[in-house]
Amino acid sequence: MSALAPVQDIIADIKAGRMVILVDEEDRENEGDVVLAAEFVTPEAINFMVKHCRGLVCLTLTEERCRQLGLEQMVRHNRTPHGTAFTASIEAATGVTTGISAHDRARTIQVAV
Repeated sequence: MSALAPVQDIIADIKAGRMVILVDEEDRENEGDVVLAAEFVTPEAINFMVKHCRGLVCLTLTEERCRQLGLEQMVRHNRTPHGTAFTASIEAATGVTTGISAHDRARTIQVAV
């Protein structure tokens, strides 16, 4: 039995609101990313990611949505080996307190998409 699932199964899991782990190749970053569709994000899901996954909580947005939100790239000339396109960090304008809590992060994701 393989620990890797077919792409179709992963897509079905994401559409059903399940978290999945996407892994890349050893010769790239050799890491796994926990993925959850933004429409299913909850404070509990964010808390799980922060507590157990211990990395950045990131949100994937289209270029168009980034333009609509006025989000600029974190660096103008990205010289990283893989060209990962990070924008400046965001926080919802309303409905949040410090911006760091699981509730605030989930709220930010919900309003950004």
